[in-house]
Amino acid sequence: MYFCYHSSPLGTLRLAGTDQALHQLFFPNAFAVGEAPDDWTYQEEPFTAVRQQLDAYFAGKLKHFELDLAPSGTPFQRDVLKALQQIPYGETRAYSDIATHIGRPKAVRAVGAANGRNPIAIIIPCHRVIGRNGSLTGFGGGLNTKQHLLNLEVNYC
Repeated sequence: MYFCYHSSPLGTLRLAGTDQALHQLFFPNAFAVGEAPDDWTYQEEPFTAVRQQLDAYFAGKLKHFELDLAPSGTPFQRDVLKALQQIPYGETRAYSDIATHIGRPKAVRAVGAANGRNPIAIIIPCHRVIGRNGSLTGFGGGLNTKQHLLNLEVNYC
C-alpha cells in the first residue's frame, strides 16, 4: 500500500491506496488513529489524479470525481457508500433517505454507522448526509469541516 499527504483548505489529508485505486482519504484529525503502517510506502505518484481532482474540487471547478476507488467494508457498508456517491453535488440527503434508497428503510442507524466509517471522505461524499430535521450530525472531520464542504458546494452550484 502506498500513501502520501496532500495539503488542502481543510489541512493536510492522508491518501492511501495502490497503483490501481484509492483506498483511504483521512482528515487531519483522523491521523490520531495512528501513523501509516510500517509496511506502507510513501509515494506521491500513484495519487497524481487524486490530488489534481481534490485541488479542482476545492477550487470549485470539479463537481464529480472520476477516480478508481476501493473502499473497504461489508456488503451493506459498500451499498451505503454507493448510495452516497449518487447524491448530487450541492445537495444533501437524510440518513433515512439513504436507508430507503438501498432498500433497507428501517436501517437508519446502520446507515449512520456505515456513513461514519466511510474510508474515502470527500470523494465519497458522506458530508452530504444530514439529520432529517436539516441539522448537521457527527462527522469524522468535525462539524466545522462538514459545514465548510457543504458551503463550498452550495457556493459553486
